[in-house]
Parts: sequence; C-alpha cells; structure tokens
Amino acid sequence: MNSLERVQRRLRGETVDRVPNFNIFMTFAAHFIGQPLRRYYLDYRTLVEASLAVRDAFELDIVQAISDPYREACDLGAAIDFPEDGLPVCRIPLLAEGVDLGRIKWVDPGAGRRMSDRLDAVRLFKERVGDQAPVMGWVEGAFAEAADLRGAGALLEDLAEAPAWLDELLELCAQVEIGFARAQVAAGADMIGLGDALASQISPRMYRRFALPYEQRIFGAVHEMGALTRLHICGNTTHILADMVLSGADIIDVDWMVDLGAAAAAFNGQAAVCGNIDPVAVMLRGDPADVTAAVQANLAQGGPRYISAAGCEIPDGTAPANLLAHARVLKIRPQL
Repeated sequence: MNSLERVQRRLRGETVDRVPNFNIFMTFAAHFIGQPLRRYYLDYRTLVEASLAVRDAFELDIVQAISDPYREACDLGAAIDFPEDGLPVCRIPLLAEGVDLGRIKWVDPGAGRRMSDRLDAVRLFKERVGDQAPVMGWVEGAFAEAADLRGAGALLEDLAEAPAWLDELLELCAQVEIGFARAQVAAGADMIGLGDALASQISPRMYRRFALPYEQRIFGAVHEMGALTRLHICGNTTHILADMVLSGADIIDVDWMVDLGAAAAAFNGQAAVCGNIDPVAVMLRGDPADVTAAVQANLAQGGPRYISAAGCEIPDGTAPANLLAHARVLKIRPQL
C-alpha cells in the first residue's frame, strides 16, 4: 500500500496498514539538507528536495509545497525581506498606511514570481512521486491573507471599526486564493492545504462572519476540481471546532492545546482529525519515550479516520530520534 492509497483509504474509514503520518516540515527540512532558508523560500527545487528528503527519512505520507505565508502577499505588492537564513519579514504591510484597496491588483498565479514558484514545485513533486504519495499545495485563507496585507493588529481592529471595508478586502483575497488553489490543482496537486492562523484569535461569531464563508468557497473550488482539502488553524481552536467542520475540509488539523477526543467528537465523521502532538514540549524538547506516549494516546482518541501529526510545524532542531519514534509507533499500531 503506497502513501496515496493509504491516505485515500483512511479518509474513507477503511482498514490501512498504518495510520498516515502528516507532519509539517519547513525550516527543519531546509536545514536537514544543509540549505539556507532563503533558498528554500525562493527556489522551488530546494523546497522539493528538502520535502522529499524528510519524507524518505521519517516515513511521511505526503509531500508538501509549503514554506511561508507570504507568496500571495509578495505577488500582490507587499515588500517582503528574505534574510539568508532567517524567517521572511514583512516590515511594512501593503495596506498599513491608509486603506486603498486599489493597491491590490489581480495577479495570475502563473505570472506571480512567488506563486509561480509554488506551481513549479507542485509540478516537480508530481514528476518525482507520481501517484505514490499525495502532493499537497497550499494557500492562505482569505482572513489570513488579509492579515498579511493589512497587519494582524490593524485587521483585528477592522473587525469592529470597518467591517464593511473588511468585507471588500476579504472578497479580493478570496478571489486570489481561489485562483491560486485552482492553479495548483491543475499543476498536479492532489490536496490543497489552507492556513488561517489568525482565525483562532477571534470569537465563533466573528469566525462565522469573516473567515468561514471564504474557507467554504475556496474548498468548494478545490473539490470541484476533484482534489482533497486540509484546514490548518494554529492555536487553540476549541471554541470554533463545531464551525470549522462546516468549512467542508476533508482533513482538519488541531493544535496541541485542543483536546483531540473533543475534536473528533465535534467533527463527527464529517472530517478527519489530524494532530496534535505538542511540537515543542514533546517533539522538540522530549525524547522518544515522550513521543511514543503522545502518539499512542492520540491513536486511541482520534477515531477511525485519524491522521497523525504534530499540532503545527516540526521545529527546527528536533531530534531525528523523536521523528523516527513517531514513525515507529504508527507501524506498531496499524489497525487503528
């Protein structure tokens, strides 16, 4: 059973030889192959090499064209700095001074420098893995993209002070993300992940108003093209679990501070729950025994469609022994 078959069967609730491993690797992957982060962010060939290396080393069941949240923002005109071996930084958000939405111009994903680089990554992944493993593309949720363009603090103020203007911004962002998602599926992506991190910081009412409708539209466009969807919202999403499942995502990631059993109950078979090993306390600072205990606990709570992963990105500096322990437990408990 290859990884693509394993994931497809798992999502149908069928028996698999082992539970899929969906850990997210970014900075770890770049340094694992000895490359600086700038090259990982800006050269799709480095990203693909890094993702394939960690897949092979730690028995992942997915390859992922994921790197940073600024691909769309960069192509829309935001000034992003890429240090040689540091995280990208948006020093002045595109919409920080004033609220002129005319500054946002539609960009064809194939023409945008950074969006086209991700499309190239998807194509190369498909060439390298074929139908042996799912290829996951990535987009920002409209709410997260608005935060990238406006600045998170200013956007949270807009929720109360300028909701009508925010609706216009979110609509523009949604159109960009739908186009980018479709382009990645056309390039060969079997799945589109959607990151909407800031959504964990707002109330259920605001989530239903300002984030959920756009997640639904983006996922609807992906499903129309026959691909799978994965929703990733970092942080404590306990208060919006019941709403997140309404997004239509096939897989929903939950972070370490969310009760995994509660998430599985809230999703009630409508979506597969994915997570939620503590990426810092367990994966980075723990040892193989800690990882083993955490994985076993999650396997017992996640339900018949559960997919195993840390709650968020695997931190740079995580011991390979911990990642191997994760893979080892999944092979020991294949029936779950």
